[in-house]
Amino acid sequence: MIPFPTVEAAEASLGRTMTWAEAAWFQYSRSTPDYCLCFHNFVFLLVNYTLAPLPLVLLELCAPAKLTTQYKLQPRVRLSPATFLRCYTETARVLVLLTIGPYLLAPLPVFKMGGIRMGLPLPSFGEVVAQLIVYILMEDYMGYWFHRIMHIEWAYNNIHYVHHEFSAPIGFASAHSHWAENLIFGFTFFIGMVIVPCHMTTCWLWFIIRGILAIDFHCG
Repeated sequence: MIPFPTVEAAEASLGRTMTWAEAAWFQYSRSTPDYCLCFHNFVFLLVNYTLAPLPLVLLELCAPAKLTTQYKLQPRVRLSPATFLRCYTETARVLVLLTIGPYLLAPLPVFKMGGIRMGLPLPSFGEVVAQLIVYILMEDYMGYWFHRIMHIEWAYNNIHYVHHEFSAPIGFASAHSHWAENLIFGFTFFIGMVIVPCHMTTCWLWFIIRGILAIDFHCG
């Protein structure tokens, strides 16, 4: 929540006129609790997970096979609408339960301790790009090692096997995992932001970009 009652007070603090983006952020966030701004990350994550895979799902289900087969990694596999729906509903249920559980309670204190800011000024374009590059590299590195650990026999047989249920991957399978695996990999989203703090709007963008990348990796 921005601690300025008026535009004039905000601009006096900045020492300049707000940009259009800063004015929009001011209007939106000045009456929105920090808790709600933080929770937007998970709204974006769930909406992104729901909508981003749909174009390729509809293409596979509706387009003639001769138009799509040559582009599929496993061209002989044709999944049914019921399979797509089951994958989505099972995964969305886990994501929602995690969101209203530990991820609803933990992020705001962690973000504030890590220096995530929600006020003005908004970050520059160059700052956002630099931070996103750091987050992608750190998440990719940590994700690689967590994934290797998940292929240890005990971890695979008890946790990671769920993620490999769909041996012909689809976008919705990007987050189709045991709740414990989703919880573990969820922390890789936060590591970069805690080490290299950013603005909350950059967090939102990072969650959207990482979700799209995961869906692309699994689209098949």
